[in-house]
Amino acid sequence: MADDPSRSRSAPVSSGDDVSHRRQLPEAEPSTAAAIAAFVARAQALAPAAPGTRGRLVFALDATMSRQPTWDMACALQADMFREAAALGSLDIRLVYYRGFNECRATGWISDSAELARLMGRIDCRGGKTQISKVLAEARRNATSAGIRAVVFVGDAMEESVDELCAKAGELGLLKVPLFMFQEGQDPAAEQAFREMARLSNGAWCRFDPGAASQLRELLRAAAAYAAGGRDALLRLAASQGAAAHLLGQIK
Repeated sequence: MADDPSRSRSAPVSSGDDVSHRRQLPEAEPSTAAAIAAFVARAQALAPAAPGTRGRLVFALDATMSRQPTWDMACALQADMFREAAALGSLDIRLVYYRGFNECRATGWISDSAELARLMGRIDCRGGKTQISKVLAEARRNATSAGIRAVVFVGDAMEESVDELCAKAGELGLLKVPLFMFQEGQDPAAEQAFREMARLSNGAWCRFDPGAASQLRELLRAAAAYAAGGRDALLRLAASQGAAAHLLGQIK
């Protein structure tokens, strides 16, 4: 579960990296009132992103066995996030994924769509339960240390404590880091949890149909626009894109 000593936390992923040696995320820490207060204080000290600067986005994916078709689809679509952000400035993405038995990993910051596609193409999905709590804990650390502007999560299930996930989502809301919860399929437990997590983080929830590449593409483009240019960028995109308008209607 320890960090890879050969790589700093925020170092870009090099072309020779082995996916099996990605940094393994630690167990999620329990939420406390003192921790929330500390996160808020640190967030308030962060300078707001200026126009034309690099946006930062955590791109989190469920890589359990049922997700292989959508993982392959996301591999093909992720370049659209970079292209959308390029018109506003630029975008750095940290890929976070979980799979198998207690495996949750994060890459360094990636600024090139080809590099992200290469990395994603080397990851195979494996059976296991969801580990969304670890994803949120990693996002919280990045909110205070790296100034991320949004978290995108793509998944179809939730097998954890809803209250724990909602507490962590609320912490991200206090840090002004919205969760974009993109749900594949119709699972009612996942929908209830994802909707509430989005609400508590001042983010947005949206469902897309299994295998619907066009729907996921538009959702990823909208999230990237927000990460790179904020609410104003999403507002401009909403004039021509239904997915952006749907997300904009939820974000406070």
